[in-house]
Amino acid sequence: MADRGRPARARDEDPRPYGDPPKGKRPRGAPGPAPEGLAALDRVIHERARLGIVSALAVNETLTFNELKELLDLTDGNLSVHARRLEEAGYVACAKSFEGRVPKTEYRLTPAGRRALERHLSHLAAVIRWAQRS
Repeated sequence: MADRGRPARARDEDPRPYGDPPKGKRPRGAPGPAPEGLAALDRVIHERARLGIVSALAVNETLTFNELKELLDLTDGNLSVHARRLEEAGYVACAKSFEGRVPKTEYRLTPAGRRALERHLSHLAAVIRWAQRS
């Protein structure tokens, strides 16, 4: 029976998605099983804008909202949402103050944020090494 415009599979048809090798087998020359912990990539940091924020703060003691916005080419709203997510995770600390009558928001990387970044970079390095094996 067809389901929403897709033809039904024949009973003897291979149910695996296209291109997936049979379990326990891999194509000749494939790099082998993925490195342990690949699925454990930190989704909070892995997103491009958040990785940029954390990376920028890793090499700068503090950065203001405007400095981060310019450095990463983000909109006010986009930076605000991503910075808040990092703050909720405990990776970034935010300090708000005034310079005269102008509000100033500064961000710094917390020790937990630094450890999370180091773990994330280790995972990525493992993925790169895995992908380069032949």
